[in-house]
Amino acid sequence: MRIVAFELTGAERAGILDDQVIRPLPADTGVLELLASSPAVRAAAAATAGPAVPVADVRLLPPLRPPSMRDFLAFEEHVEGAARAVEGKDGVPQAWYEQPAFCFMNPHAVIGAHDEVPIPDGCTLMDYELEVAAVIGRDGRDLTPDGARHVIAGYTILNDWSARDLQAREMRLGMGPAKGKDFASTLGPCIVTADELAACRRDGLLDLKMTVWVNSVRTGGDRTANMAWSFEELVAYASRAAWVRAGDVIASGTCASGALAEAWGRTGKHEPPPLVPGDVVTMTVEGIGTIENKVVPGRGEACPIPRARRRIGSPE
Repeated sequence: MRIVAFELTGAERAGILDDQVIRPLPADTGVLELLASSPAVRAAAAATAGPAVPVADVRLLPPLRPPSMRDFLAFEEHVEGAARAVEGKDGVPQAWYEQPAFCFMNPHAVIGAHDEVPIPDGCTLMDYELEVAAVIGRDGRDLTPDGARHVIAGYTILNDWSARDLQAREMRLGMGPAKGKDFASTLGPCIVTADELAACRRDGLLDLKMTVWVNSVRTGGDRTANMAWSFEELVAYASRAAWVRAGDVIASGTCASGALAEAWGRTGKHEPPPLVPGDVVTMTVEGIGTIENKVVPGRGEACPIPRARRRIGSPE
């Protein structure tokens, strides 16, 4: 099943995506409720769906509002290129091979599959990141990979928009990205339930083709089978001594050639160029669908924040 959230006559509704139409579910049916249900319950819910509405006639919303989002670094080739571009480091850090690593994302910055993306204040190096994300269907803690498989309800596409110049400045403090990442994250167009992708597995890994275009020109792509860890392993790691809750998003991290920064890191030049207003970024993942967002101007100059105040008695 392909589950969507959409806006219809001013109200948010859940529905079932079927090619280019949506079949609205009853107003009291929620996306998380469907994800946590068995295939039989979902089929019964589908039987109550209303008349089909063309996708072109509605606004697709993020398929859910996640309570928490974790973004992993599961593609070795991306780590190698991006580390050079953002942090000026060569090669893949040895610590990366030892265990999965993730950062928390801003769940309040989630936008829909076709929403516009304003460039954040102060950014001149705007970038995208092509990722796939698992969506948790029920709570779990201290899971094994096998146990994690049973809490993954489905998968969606994630574009982790990035302000690379802001990110590079923040990374010098060793705390990871913050304002360079928290302005927009596209989720969509739907959540495909895990059972529908069960046949798309190879050697224990989900194997889906991923592709990204800028202004209809292909700029990158990869396969999820090139992840260094499976989604089940990522979820198991995330759940160590911690809860993963229904609705949480566990992202793969950027695939190889899934961001402009990789090319910048390898060549030392901003080619292809950073995104500017008017650029349209399109991402397609086999078995899930397509998201497409237009970059637009931001607000302009940000309200200035003063430099740090020196502690009393510190040297000038």
